[in-house]
Amino acid sequence: MRKRRGQIIDGLLLADKPVDCSSNHALQRIKRLVDAQKAGHTGTLDPFATGLLICCFGRATKLANQMLEADKEYVATVRFGIETDSGDLTGEVMSHAGDDFTMPSEADIQAALVQFTGTIEQIPPMTSALKHQGKPLYHYARQGITIERAARTVQIHRLELLSIEAKCARLLVHCSKGTYVRTLAQDIGRTLGVGAHLIELQRTQIGPFSLKDAWRLADLEQLPSPQSAVIALTDLPAPYRLPNAAPSSI
Repeated sequence: MRKRRGQIIDGLLLADKPVDCSSNHALQRIKRLVDAQKAGHTGTLDPFATGLLICCFGRATKLANQMLEADKEYVATVRFGIETDSGDLTGEVMSHAGDDFTMPSEADIQAALVQFTGTIEQIPPMTSALKHQGKPLYHYARQGITIERAARTVQIHRLELLSIEAKCARLLVHCSKGTYVRTLAQDIGRTLGVGAHLIELQRTQIGPFSLKDAWRLADLEQLPSPQSAVIALTDLPAPYRLPNAAPSSI
């Protein structure tokens, strides 16, 4: 049996995933940098999205499912006037309100946000990784097949308008697990009658972990010992501290 490469390292590393990089690619780069045998992450970000990616090493991979259940926070940029089939900038344009459409007023946007705060229903997008008969929905979408999806209940704890510029609005979204921010953008656009899609997304919080404490990959590569960026099991917040966690050797 082939021996695993790398060292036995237990802990978490908070990374700031760059744009146009898959979550798995970022994880593999970090795994090599810290020379860890075993690694995983706690929730995929689309390649166009940026922000907090929690990398788990060794025994900390047992925490991945627990962190997937945690609430998340995002800063989302929504472009009004155009709706795409995916709900984001990677999809095909389905409707266009025209270049001279009337941008919703701040008051109208604020009123729409109130409607999407609290317990809401979302229909998962066809471009999601949810499974149907053992295959992800995006597998069918690529073949032009649409599968009927049941609505799912999610919680939007906070939905705040941060700014408006030209045809875009920046929103702060604090939500439960399973929330599709691109679907939220799409639904807000439909409510306002002009269509909308997500053009930028940054994850800023997962449970008690914040983007402000995360490492950019370029900065991590400059560290004399990238292992020093790993948070030991004994230093994790109480809800995520594994029982009988031994002091870290890193």
